[in-house]
Amino acid sequence: MKKSICLDSLPGGMSILERFTLARDAGFAAVEPVAPADDQTLDELRSASDCTGVAVASVMDIACWSYPFSSPDAAEVEKGLEAARRAIDCAAALGAGVVLIVPAVVTEAVTYEQAYGRSQEQLRKLIPLAAEREIVLAMENVWNKFLLSPMEFARYIDELASEWVKAYFDVGNILLYGFPQHWIRTLGPRIARIHVKDFQVGPKAFADLLQGDVNWPAVIAALRAVGYDSYLTAEVGIASLGDVHKVSQALDKILAMV
Repeated sequence: MKKSICLDSLPGGMSILERFTLARDAGFAAVEPVAPADDQTLDELRSASDCTGVAVASVMDIACWSYPFSSPDAAEVEKGLEAARRAIDCAAALGAGVVLIVPAVVTEAVTYEQAYGRSQEQLRKLIPLAAEREIVLAMENVWNKFLLSPMEFARYIDELASEWVKAYFDVGNILLYGFPQHWIRTLGPRIARIHVKDFQVGPKAFADLLQGDVNWPAVIAALRAVGYDSYLTAEVGIASLGDVHKVSQALDKILAMV
């Protein structure tokens, strides 16, 4: 497994090249940016990756929150599809291989069943482009009141019946209603990428890596058991340059666990 970090986790006030350089110097093999809306930023990301040797592990499609596939508004859904297509193209241009997608959001106005059916319908529209670009659409588990069990998450992916639809599993997000090592073993080869963060269940608050309630030895054992060998991408808050190295060192400790 390889270390990665979200580009937006790195300190602000730095250029894209400076962020890539910082990630490299701290020992990260890759970064995960948000899909840029403009070609100039895309070119800067590609150039920074080439200059530093830091890969792009995956690309985030954050439009899913503003324009969810589960929306009853057709115009909103189309905007969501446009953003996803853009993210797929960006991932292909950056050699990322994976786009992070939040497939649906359950709200008071959108039922669970509607979120399930609507999101699968829209994802099926994206699969041909994903296959053409050879980009995996990876569904992330977030606090969206959706896909609340590992068995359902696995079924949701399997029903789409495509090698280009998989899971983006977030270790810390699951602590409120499950144990990450259980989910990992159930999802198994469906997992395309992993987000790492820590979480304290009592106060319901995110914590520094190794300072929360995640059972990291069990998580690493589960990842090894299912044959996961790709990126662990830290999605954490960072206040200073020194914190970047601390996150890298914490990941080293996690990866060394048996």
